Amino acid sequence: SAGDSELEARIASYELAFRMQMEAPGVQDVSEEPEAVKKLYGMDQDNTRKFGEQCLMARRFSEAGVRFIQVTHRYWDSHGNLRKEHARLAGEMDKPVAGLITDLKQRGLLDETLVLWGGEFGRTPVAQGRDGRDHNPHANTMFLAGGGIKPGIQYGATDEYGYYATENRVHFHDLHATILHQLGIDHKKLTYSYAGRDFRLTDVHGRVVRDILA
Repeated sequence: SAGDSELEARIASYELAFRMQMEAPGVQDVSEEPEAVKKLYGMDQDNTRKFGEQCLMARRFSEAGVRFIQVTHRYWDSHGNLRKEHARLAGEMDKPVAGLITDLKQRGLLDETLVLWGGEFGRTPVAQGRDGRDHNPHANTMFLAGGGIKPGIQYGATDEYGYYATENRVHFHDLHATILHQLGIDHKKLTYSYAGRDFRLTDVHGRVVRDILA
């Protein structure tokens, strides 16, 4: 009955919450990791230690079977002091991200783990004020690794100024459709009608970008 199914769902939710509270502290504890692994993530250096620990924790969560993991590296929205700030930020994240991909590959996890790195917009090729860059919704760069993505390729290009995407353009709806495809989900089957129009996770748009699939 409907009442029984609701009760079972509530019980399952409580059980999941209990298991997470019991298991999460152990998964988050990176102290037991070998020093060589910590060094791979840059945890032996002051500027990469914090983000390296987050990336190492992400690998441990993936190893434990967590299906979605988000790691955040902040303060890239440089409307001022961009040259100095982006150099610092790149130095903080470069080694930890490379370490994460290397570690996943060495452990045989990369083939079934999709790593996506990026933000929601690019930066304009012209200065904002003296030394900043404004948001650019017309061109952006992301990288993907593992998860059935073709390795070692560059897909798409901008105009000579880096302002507009002009070649093999990929909308965010296309990116989302491709991610869902790699998860075994046809994004078109998620369509539903509401208030006289169709909706889905890709907003009734999107195509799978098959050129980047292995």
